[in-house]
Order: sequence, then structure tokens, then C-alpha cells
Amino acid sequence: MLTSLPNLLTLSRIAVIPVVVGLFYVPEAWAAYTACALFAAACITDWFDGYLARAWEQESVIGKFLDPIADKLLVAATLIMLVAFARLSGVSVLAAVVILLREVLVSGLREYLAGLNVGVPVTWMAKWKTTIQMVAIGFLIVGDYGPVHIPVTLIGTLGLWVAAILTFVTGWDYMRAGLKHMMAHQPAKPRKGAPGNPARTPG
Repeated sequence: MLTSLPNLLTLSRIAVIPVVVGLFYVPEAWAAYTACALFAAACITDWFDGYLARAWEQESVIGKFLDPIADKLLVAATLIMLVAFARLSGVSVLAAVVILLREVLVSGLREYLAGLNVGVPVTWMAKWKTTIQMVAIGFLIVGDYGPVHIPVTLIGTLGLWVAAILTFVTGWDYMRAGLKHMMAHQPAKPRKGAPGNPARTPG
């Protein structure tokens, strides 16, 4: 049911994206802190929607569909804005590229395996990756508007690199698991002379 609380929390993550994006265009400290607060609140709902759906037995097909999409849209939009406004620049942009490419890879893999009725479980390393990634992005949103005595941008950049490394490792693990299932479900080639593939006889 779309109007259940877990699904509404998921939808709120999508609804907050244009607000977070718009706040980047306001060159004021309050805008950066507000964007960070909204981003953090959206990240918290990512945990609550799944927990409440299971606890209240309100898991739904649309919820399972929207949840990963909301996460990826929020992260992708924010990373793009961080690069656009130079809060993430230079070689550190590669960390964002790794994260975005992994999201595309895992999404495609999950979609393919869903057709085989095979689920891809989330590992603890992937959960740590997500946590570090969200915290790092929060620091980068604040950026130079943070306290002078705290290297906010540096902390965010280092955190994003840690997340990128974990992203690569977990992405590779998912890819290996996916390839294993793909090979297991690969249809066998008909043998020579089998029905539907008659053996050729000398003419």
C-alpha cells in the first residue's frame, strides 16, 4: 500500500532531493547546514522504512521497488551537485565516479537476478560502506561553511575515499556472486544428434 508509513518514508527521500539540490544554489551557511540536515534525515529514513515494514508486516512490492531507487537517486543527485559546486574536485571526483558506477552495476545485477528469482543479500561490509558514504557526503555538503578549526572538507573527502574502496570491494563481491548464478542458470547446449538438433549425415 503506497500510503503506508514505511512507503511514505521512502517517498520522502525522493521528495527531498529537489530541495537539497536547490539549496546548493544558495551561497549561505544556513543553506549548506539545512541541506546537510535534510540529507541526514533522509538517510535515517532509509533505516526506519525497512525496519517498520518488517516490524508491522507492511512489506510490499512497491516498497521493495522504491527503496533502492530512492537511495540511489539521493546519493547520485548529491554527488553531482558536490562536483558541480567544487566541494568535491580534482582526483577526488574519481571516488564519486566509483560509487556511481557501482550503483549502476549492482542495480543491473539485481534486476537480472530478480528474473531468476535470486536475491542478492546485503553484506555487513556493504552496510558499513553506506554508513561511511552518507557521513562523508554530509561533511562535504557543509564544506567550507563548517567551523574554521575543523577540516570539514578534508574529513568528508577522506571518508568518501574509504567508501569508494569499500564500494569497489563489495561491488566485486556482488559481481562474483551474480556471475556464479548466471553460469548456473545458463541453458545447456543441445547435444549433437539430440532431438531438435539432428546430426548431419554424409550427402
